[in-house]
Amino acid sequence: MADRSIVDLFGKNLSLINLGLPSFGKDLADQGVSVVDASWQPPAAGDTKTIEALTRFMAWPEAAHRKVNEANALAVKTLREAQPVILDVRTARDVVPGMHDKLVLHAGPPVTWERMCGPMRGGVIGGLLYEGLASTREEAEKLAASGEITFEPCHHHASVGPMAGIMTASMPVWIIENKTFSNRAYCTLNEGLGKVLRYGAFSEEVLTRLRWMRDELAPALSTALAASGPIDLRTVIAQALQMGDEGHNRNRAGTSLVFRLLAPHLVDSALPREVVARVLRFLDGNDHFFLNLTMPACKSAVEPIRDIPFSTVISTMARNGTDFGVRLAGLVDRWFTAPASKVDGLYLPGFSADDAALDIGDSVITETAGIGGFAMAAAPAIVRFVGGSAADALRVSKRMYEISLGEHPVYQIPALDFRGTPTGIDVRAVVEKNVLPAVNTGIAHKEPGIGMVGAGLVVPPVACFRQAFQTFVSVYEEQAKALG
Repeated sequence: MADRSIVDLFGKNLSLINLGLPSFGKDLADQGVSVVDASWQPPAAGDTKTIEALTRFMAWPEAAHRKVNEANALAVKTLREAQPVILDVRTARDVVPGMHDKLVLHAGPPVTWERMCGPMRGGVIGGLLYEGLASTREEAEKLAASGEITFEPCHHHASVGPMAGIMTASMPVWIIENKTFSNRAYCTLNEGLGKVLRYGAFSEEVLTRLRWMRDELAPALSTALAASGPIDLRTVIAQALQMGDEGHNRNRAGTSLVFRLLAPHLVDSALPREVVARVLRFLDGNDHFFLNLTMPACKSAVEPIRDIPFSTVISTMARNGTDFGVRLAGLVDRWFTAPASKVDGLYLPGFSADDAALDIGDSVITETAGIGGFAMAAAPAIVRFVGGSAADALRVSKRMYEISLGEHPVYQIPALDFRGTPTGIDVRAVVEKNVLPAVNTGIAHKEPGIGMVGAGLVVPPVACFRQAFQTFVSVYEEQAKALG
């Protein structure tokens, strides 16, 4: 005789949860069954190596998990308490740690000249021409390949650089100090959009602008800062988020705020009237000027979490146009890389996806610290620049809370009822949920010397996050077991 409970069960009206393909639920619904489709996927999207690492990690003793949670709480607290301020503009050779005349810093994880993408090669060529180390493109390429020039990531020198991220010895740089932890970060000045060095252009027009920035713009900014005193970037970024910026690809509000802070001191200075006019005109015409301030502000915020044992918080994300790289707070200065992704975006007239280089730049430091793509909901206008809709911007920011351990107390999103931006990316959540950090970015031409061709959104490669988590488990496993 059949079990009475089974008979009773199937004699009732059922409401079912469908964990399979949507078509499974549709077939049932067509028969009058109440069905709820559940959005479910296996952990780590079914990647066996990552599932094995997650299983080993979950088997750690309670004391080890407590230690991880404490380390992560410290990392998030450190990020939330950062207070970046602008101190000055000086020459890289004089202030950037380890900088010398034959050193060229670049964006992203380490890469050799042979593996550099087109726009990064273009940036290197331009940097060598700018420094007078070569007089032609051919001479610059020969020198770059000779072994006489040292190439290192900006991140290895407390610095960041947008797109190709090229920094050479005589370039002027912002000095940003994190007052809370007394560490500094550096970044070059923003050239504007279009045909610029950071996008791999190196024509005489580009070099002339760079020399003017070195000889006239930088001294003028330094003069204004001497009069104004340190500028609180934490407050400026917070205000900019309230005014429609997200701190990566939209910086119109931030640029305007800095303009207002510096302009009176430029006007009141003893600088020649024509110099002040040129500087103000340049600032007024460069909506991206503030990007090169949000980046070192974020770099100064994440630098103090570089070495927090047992922490799974991501301390660096960066791209060089060949590789996408990440580092974890608990694995000091180890890079985990995977091939850089294609950018899904909008293109300037005359260009298409066929012209585009792969994802490049240190500007993803903004997302690492919790703004940029993580704050897209604060900047609905950004979708007109990178593609998508205002609803997409809201959805992206909401999703980032799933992989973040906290919220920023000062950087807030009005459209989310002033909720703090997602802060402290947890690599465990990234790999387990298969939710990747949201990044919006510019697009460079794949060939050296051409420049910017568009902007868009990019999905980072999951492989480098999986590598980082798997290595974390392996490195700390014995220590974790000892805690039990």
